Amino acid sequence: MKPSLPQGTRDFDAATVRKRNYIFTTIKNVFELYGFQPLETPAMEQLETLMGKYGEEGDKLIFKILNNGLDNADKAAKVKAGFEKVLEGKSSTTITERALRYDLTIPFARYVAMNYNQLTLPFKRYQLQPVWRADRPQKGRYREFYQCDADVVGSKSLLNELELVAMYATVFDRLNLPVEIRLNNRKILTALAEQCGGADKMTSIAIAIDKLDKIGMDKVKEELQQRGLLEEQILLIQRFLEINGTNEEKLATLRSIFSGNETGETGISELEYIIQTSNVKRQTSNTKHQISDIEHQTLVIDPTLARGLNYYTGTIFEVKALNVKIGSIGGGGRYDDLTGLFGVPNVPGVGISFGVDRIYDVLTEINGFPADVHTGTQLLFFNLGELEALKAFDLMQQLRAKGIPAELFHEPAKFDKQFKYAERKGIPYVAILGSKELESGEVVVKNLATGTQTPLSFAALTDFSFTK
Repeated sequence: MKPSLPQGTRDFDAATVRKRNYIFTTIKNVFELYGFQPLETPAMEQLETLMGKYGEEGDKLIFKILNNGLDNADKAAKVKAGFEKVLEGKSSTTITERALRYDLTIPFARYVAMNYNQLTLPFKRYQLQPVWRADRPQKGRYREFYQCDADVVGSKSLLNELELVAMYATVFDRLNLPVEIRLNNRKILTALAEQCGGADKMTSIAIAIDKLDKIGMDKVKEELQQRGLLEEQILLIQRFLEINGTNEEKLATLRSIFSGNETGETGISELEYIIQTSNVKRQTSNTKHQISDIEHQTLVIDPTLARGLNYYTGTIFEVKALNVKIGSIGGGGRYDDLTGLFGVPNVPGVGISFGVDRIYDVLTEINGFPADVHTGTQLLFFNLGELEALKAFDLMQQLRAKGIPAELFHEPAKFDKQFKYAERKGIPYVAILGSKELESGEVVVKNLATGTQTPLSFAALTDFSFTK
């Protein structure tokens, strides 16, 4: 059988892992800087923990795990009946009771609910783990990918939103990646639904407008019509989605649309607080699509931002890389009663997520990784005989003790073979220690990039500067 990978998954070679670790380390250091604590949860959750938390579109993308093998005829009959239910579009616990986690937020909410009485509130946690979605693979979209989340639970203060915005700006500044941090508020979308006939239309509206970038306004209007909205309601939604201008102008237009709507006015006030208080560079162009000349992180109010997840209740975030055609590279929002789904009501929370795989793709496209991100082994000792190799091994251990990555070629071989090994692995220096060098107490260090050879005493070797 020819070996292959499941669609939407990837292997990562050493160069890729080092680049990914550069992203992980940058994000993790900022999380720690802001006082967040690490947490890990299992790869699988009970199916009932996940289902119904991501909206009808999200539920379709959950990878379900089949139950264990059959152990008796009675169980086999139940499983057969379960499959018949599945074919009818229903679910069955005889087929599956567990699923791979879809994101890190719901498992985090489950953890908080299970451990609530032991937590110090506000509880600030970060999590760097893979998640799985049964989505159609494409550029920037995979079935297995990492998320890096930071969440705060136990506080309604908008200072948390300010911190999360600042964390986004800090991470992307350290990655030297210009981005647009987009903001909206689900209270505003709820108000829009109320003015379109009732808050019960919220989910339908959010799901439709969340597709605006992918399918365009005409298709969104068609979908809204299919979901039962009237022509005048669709026109109101279109007017809402076409709001543009500076952040201040957008706020003014929103106030005119939702004047007298308490829910909408609250959401607008929350947006205004974040915009006015954040020190992230403000949007100054007429539309969000005209900021290619801005080289810093930019904070933008975006009425088209919906994030079609049912659990968001307040501020919602999305991050887009500037000048790169790829989906969002981060997102999140406030969810003021997520733990209520697990029997612990009234626990406010807010969080953000970084899409590491898309960040990797963006940095690759713009050649944004630093040159030293590939640094691995700095020095390869040639293997030139048994006695020489034993001395080389001793010197190699001394270098390792000083934090200098070093290797010894595994067996005596021709110079050409050992040189090729160093070149293919990107090792910048080789050390030649033959019988002559062993007798004189020296080793010759060669810089493969320049060809320069430097004879060093054994004692001086550990003080040599191994830089490309």
